[in-house]
Amino acid sequence: MKTVEETVKNAREASWSIGEADTNQKNSALEEIAQKLQENKDKIIEANSKDLEELKKKEGYSRAFHDRLLLDGDRIEGMADGLRDIIYLNDPVGEVTSMWKRPNGLQVGRIRVPLGVVAIIYEARPNVTIDAAGLGIKSGNSVVLRGSSEALNSNKALVEVIQEGLRAAGLPENGVVLVEQTDRESATDLMRQNRYLDVIIPRGGAALKKTVMENATVPVVETGEGNCHTFVDESAEVESAVSIAVNAKVQRPGVCNAMETLLVHKNIADAFLPKALEALVNEGVEIRGCPVTANHHREVKAASEDDWATEYLDLVLSVKVVESAEEAVKHVNTYGTGHSEAIITNSYSNSRKFMQRVDAAAVYVNASTRFTDGNAFGLGAEMGISTQKLHARGPMGLESLTSSKYIVYGDGQVRG
Repeated sequence: MKTVEETVKNAREASWSIGEADTNQKNSALEEIAQKLQENKDKIIEANSKDLEELKKKEGYSRAFHDRLLLDGDRIEGMADGLRDIIYLNDPVGEVTSMWKRPNGLQVGRIRVPLGVVAIIYEARPNVTIDAAGLGIKSGNSVVLRGSSEALNSNKALVEVIQEGLRAAGLPENGVVLVEQTDRESATDLMRQNRYLDVIIPRGGAALKKTVMENATVPVVETGEGNCHTFVDESAEVESAVSIAVNAKVQRPGVCNAMETLLVHKNIADAFLPKALEALVNEGVEIRGCPVTANHHREVKAASEDDWATEYLDLVLSVKVVESAEEAVKHVNTYGTGHSEAIITNSYSNSRKFMQRVDAAAVYVNASTRFTDGNAFGLGAEMGISTQKLHARGPMGLESLTSSKYIVYGDGQVRG
């Protein structure tokens, strides 16, 4: 087994070839990987089964965690489809974003270039392995993957397929590498490989992100927690609001764009809450609500102050009745994590105020927060959802994995 430094150094050496590859060669690699995913489906599922069997022997893992780890035929087909979606996206590398001429005749411009070597540290989400590889290759970057111990067998199988695809396209297999060590020391070692890495992206729980932010000497793009809210305004259409709220909580509760708090204007509470709470409870959701919410359903538990700040990642939801849209905005900006927030309303004025005042990477009007996703936004996939403001914010697609450099054309100018 290679050391962390050896693994990362190999990725750095491969990055020059990946960065110089033209669009056709990069697309060829993505197609090769997609085909090999389909051809090796049984092998990948077998490796994933080993991880799932090991998970059964451990305590403290939720249904949502198991769901994130699971790979089946449909999900593998989805991975292959996702790679093919990336093929059809514009290649940002080499795009001249601006050009201007100075009075002395110099032509100054900016061009998109790959970041170089991108490391991603993530938990039990084997789909991230393919998304990261696909986006990294298309944007001209080498990718260093460091998954969790729970997904090690799955990630090994997937990286073998990725490397086969790179070789078939004439690109270096070390364009995508896996750090196989899963102990804490190896993670810390990776975070400090600033000689070879250009950026680290952590994807996972709050503890992982906190560890990376505190220990990394490599620049970090923070993909924050998703304490997401849906506010049902007094002008909302009740049936539509119920449908959106149920989808935002239930469709896949273990992901960062799922709703964790439902805010309801007091003037629509009597019409909306009985229907919404009954629908949510019927889907197995545990409700933790304010006193007004508790008056509308027998199974509501009392919410604590901590509930408003909690990302449950499970079938648990906090619900609060608010006096006004202004109170809803204040609540969101106080307890939210800058991820995804939604208002359900028929008021243009209220929708505009909510969009302007809420501080988040994605703000919705009359739609579920579950759409905050690279694929759903037309980006093909995502490297993560950034909740910081530099250099990327929201789902990180191809452009977010590039930087820029100045290009300057002269004809003999010297500075006096």
